[in-house]
Amino acid sequence: MPSFPLPITDPVLIVAVAVALFLLAPMVMQIARLPGIIGVILAGALVGPNALNLLDRDPTIILLGTVGLLYLMFMAGIEIDLHGFRRHRNRSLYFGALTFLLPQVLGIGVGLSLGYGWATSILMASMFASHTLVAYPVAMRLGIGKNRAVTPAVGGTIITDTAALLVLAVIAASTRGTLDTWFWVQLVVLLSIYVLATWLLVPRLGRWFFRNEKTGANAEYLFVLTALFVGAYFAEVVGVEAIVGAFLVGLALNPLLPEGGILTNRIHFVGEAFFIPFFLLSVGMLVDVRVFLAGPQAWMVMGGMTVAVVATKGLAALAFQRIAGFTRDEGWTVFGLTVPQAAATLAATLIGVEVGLFDEAILNGAIAMILVTCIVGPTVVARFGREVALTEELAPAEPGSLPERIMVSVANPGSGKPLLELGVLVRDRLSPEPLYPLTVVPDDPNRAPEFVATAQRMLREASGYTTSGAVPVTPVTRVDHNFASGIARGATEVQATTLVLGWERKPPRRFQVFGTVLDQVLELSRHQVLVARIGPPLNTTERIVVVVPEGTDHMNGFPEAVRTLKRLAYQLGAPIKLLVIGSDPGAYVRRFERTRPEVDVEGAEAPGWSGMADRLATEVRADDLVVIVSARRGQVAWSPELDQAPRELGPILSESIIVLYPSDMALPTARLGGSQWAQDERVAEEYQEKEPVGPTGEPRREL
Repeated sequence: MPSFPLPITDPVLIVAVAVALFLLAPMVMQIARLPGIIGVILAGALVGPNALNLLDRDPTIILLGTVGLLYLMFMAGIEIDLHGFRRHRNRSLYFGALTFLLPQVLGIGVGLSLGYGWATSILMASMFASHTLVAYPVAMRLGIGKNRAVTPAVGGTIITDTAALLVLAVIAASTRGTLDTWFWVQLVVLLSIYVLATWLLVPRLGRWFFRNEKTGANAEYLFVLTALFVGAYFAEVVGVEAIVGAFLVGLALNPLLPEGGILTNRIHFVGEAFFIPFFLLSVGMLVDVRVFLAGPQAWMVMGGMTVAVVATKGLAALAFQRIAGFTRDEGWTVFGLTVPQAAATLAATLIGVEVGLFDEAILNGAIAMILVTCIVGPTVVARFGREVALTEELAPAEPGSLPERIMVSVANPGSGKPLLELGVLVRDRLSPEPLYPLTVVPDDPNRAPEFVATAQRMLREASGYTTSGAVPVTPVTRVDHNFASGIARGATEVQATTLVLGWERKPPRRFQVFGTVLDQVLELSRHQVLVARIGPPLNTTERIVVVVPEGTDHMNGFPEAVRTLKRLAYQLGAPIKLLVIGSDPGAYVRRFERTRPEVDVEGAEAPGWSGMADRLATEVRADDLVVIVSARRGQVAWSPELDQAPRELGPILSESIIVLYPSDMALPTARLGGSQWAQDERVAEEYQEKEPVGPTGEPRREL
């Protein structure tokens, strides 16, 4: 009978035990109504070398834990709302300075009061000043990752962690006697070069790769991983911790990884299912329950350190809440995000022990502080983040109509992929409605079954791209004697609100706008229609240039069109440039700015359609996406020039171009209150009994 010596050394069994803990620990925490990540940390403490000794914190666990930490910091970087960060960057700077200086200054006093010297007290205080985004996955699951308070809290991480790690580097160098001129040159000059190189080169390299890569989604994911770990390594080369490099690479790639995109969903899935749990497990394995049986000095150090970090981070969050005018729930959420200690704290602790500044009492106190703060932080975010999510859910929104349903006409898997990607980007990522890929087959009594079977296989192949990104899909096959009629009827049957159609590159005939089928679809439907010709991948878009004809703002579907364009720009991280024909651009800019989500919008007036082709040819850059807001015949904004625009501008704009036809349906007098979809189904369920408004709200009369 085989023996099982402890700790387990078989690599297969180690992974099996770890994965089982990742599965079961969150389930147990769910029963206790605590965040699942706390369960993984506690599980690590239970099976670690200081308790049951099932698993040792060996090089394999350390390696996977380090990868998980870097992955977590990278995900924090790609999740930051760059539009909001640009608008409120001062908040991130203020909060980063605040959440560093308060703990650093007060922490020095705590160290001195415990009887330690200046160098030890300064290094101990840097542990309080830093924080690790252990609770950030909770915020993401609640759908508040881009909240006005969460964005500066996450953005301030780079400031406070970098400052804390710089303090660590200076104190460590002073104990080794290497605090010379070369040290400061390396720290300041090389770090500046590294930051500039990362910020300037990584986005350009990524944009080039995504535009030219043809081998598939695996290569895109491997490119992202390569950028992450190469950037983290060079951060260590220039003298800072790898987590700073991982965060910077995430920020640099942020515009190329649109929220809700296929690649972004894959990054989240792998990180949240595998890498990040290994980091949490490795943190838990550091806990030594025997330290609680030590003498009073150990308890004083543990209590003093834990109270100090909770109090100072709480003061920083409270001060920031008052300065920024946040709500009470947002202030507590900021506190929950910034109180957990792990990455930089571990680095400071281990180096402090190595250079002889920290004794065993500080080491044990640091471990206890990590355990307590990693429990408090996620619990606070889960508690008050639900309130923030509910408030955002019930916030007033713009007029809408039916539940958002997007139908994409797919002719073949190759051409369908960019159209499906466009459908994913303009879709509300919190919507429960699926995406509807549609294909129409000829109504031939003899071969109809064969055509339908072929179409369904084609739709499954095309839809596989979308479903791999966790976007629900409902393929639709229509049998019709006329392709345009089949598309229009299919949209009516599923009550679609938006149609996405592909635009052939061959020029239409003289009296056609696009071609026979597309022109007929526009005549037969009253839905919002996006006729798209996609060149380079949409995630490489740097700016969206929108041509707006005079009178467009009087169309029934204009508010929904604005919402669609804002959502597309928000997902792509691109600003909007409005070219308004024959009207004051300021009025249109204000209309766009009043519509959520937040996106940078600027406007310019174009005197008329005359010369528009030349202007676009000179103004549009290679990485721009051009959108022409058009109108059907009979609509208030229609003019003959709109029918001619696709023929005239299509050959000039050889890259990506979309012609958007707003809906011609009358606006309803009532809509669902609040944001169209619940931020998180779990939030809605928890508050369903407390609030008279359900997850989608009660109907309310528009003003």
